[in-house]
Amino acid sequence: MPRPDKVSAVAEIADAFRTSNAAVLTEYRGLSVKELTQLRRALGAGTSFAIVKNTLTKIAAKDAGVDGLGELLTGPTAVAFVEGDPVEAAKGLRDFARTHPALVLKGGVLEGKPLSAQEIRRLADLESREVLLARLAGAMQGSLSKAIATIAAPLSQFARVAAALQDQRASAAEAASEPAAEAASEAAAEPGEPAEDPTTQPEPATEPA
Repeated sequence: MPRPDKVSAVAEIADAFRTSNAAVLTEYRGLSVKELTQLRRALGAGTSFAIVKNTLTKIAAKDAGVDGLGELLTGPTAVAFVEGDPVEAAKGLRDFARTHPALVLKGGVLEGKPLSAQEIRRLADLESREVLLARLAGAMQGSLSKAIATIAAPLSQFARVAAALQDQRASAAEAASEPAAEAASEAAAEPGEPAEDPTTQPEPATEPA
């Protein structure tokens, strides 16, 4: 029979998954208690950062209907449960990890969809929802239906769109560089026309009388 404390822990974690907009799994090995406190403060009131047991978290995720986290639950694990803006939380985790390499982003889940660590970093590069809404309000006044559809799009879609745009730009830059290189090669291979000798006198059009 499961111990009451484990049952309670599973229920608490499952509830955190259900009530969060996003959850980011991290490895915290090497961070001191002081540094963990600094991280919690950096994430703000909209995000809780909890050290969890992998076995209990797997059960809790299953109970909450969250898939795709099983392979991430290895080694020391702490979960950032995001009830506020996922973009701001991703920025906080990314920035803290830059100055504290012991914090490693494993991956997570956003609006029910699994995200890789790379997608979380791309999410951190996005503008916050408030900034996006402000820009949309100014830029899409003439296309209300398009603005509404964009605002309603899930943040997980924004993260994947950002990744697709980066890949598209890289492909376009590579494609543009190939014709330029070929043109330069052809220009170097073709000899130029000989310059006109300035000492050569033009022949007269008619003979002198």
